[in-house]
Amino acid sequence: MMNPLLMLQSDSAVQAAVETVANAEKPENITIWDMAVNGGWIMLVLALLLVLAIYIFIERYITLSAALKGEEDNVFMDNIRQYVHEGNIDEARSLSKQTPTPLGRMIDKGFSRLGRPLPDIQAAIENEGQLEVANLERRVSLVATVASLGPMIGFLGTVVGMISAFQEMAHAGNNIDIQMLASGIYTAMVTTVGGLIVGIICYFLHNVLVTRINKVVFELEVRANEFMDLLHEPA
Repeated sequence: MMNPLLMLQSDSAVQAAVETVANAEKPENITIWDMAVNGGWIMLVLALLLVLAIYIFIERYITLSAALKGEEDNVFMDNIRQYVHEGNIDEARSLSKQTPTPLGRMIDKGFSRLGRPLPDIQAAIENEGQLEVANLERRVSLVATVASLGPMIGFLGTVVGMISAFQEMAHAGNNIDIQMLASGIYTAMVTTVGGLIVGIICYFLHNVLVTRINKVVFELEVRANEFMDLLHEPA
């Protein structure tokens, strides 16, 4: 018959072994910050690019929202139409000068060409509209550039990480340990994820800006046609 003391010691040893295995198999919680830090300098580059893209997005979004609000305001065109019908061109042009929106500047350009043939007036308005659209699109292409560069830089980090891993293998000789390779492979995977995240976010931000620019362009075209129709009306 087994000694009870030996049985108790055996059970304690088994329980201690189980706890040790359980603790060893329990994965360590990894935060996003830990992943970013372990990703190396590539993650810093990606973070800077993301901050730049977000800054441009906020600045352009505010500008486009103000422009779109001004183009959708019917009061301005109603006042212009009323002044023109009353023959009060000076008041109409003064109103267009005092309206700091792309539409206001386009209408003012049209008034500055009064007395010339209507095709010349329309050409002047279209040229001013193109300048206004170019101004609205300023720096938006940088967001698209970041969206393209993000995955490419992430892939660069992948290559750098794998080179580091293979370099560790070369130096280790026959004493290859998985922990030697872990750092390089970890960097490779983290930078890939970081690059894809930056690319996806910036792609979405760029599409939002492009959509709003298209809305502004559509409104400008509609208002420009209204103004030309107004000039075609009999006095």
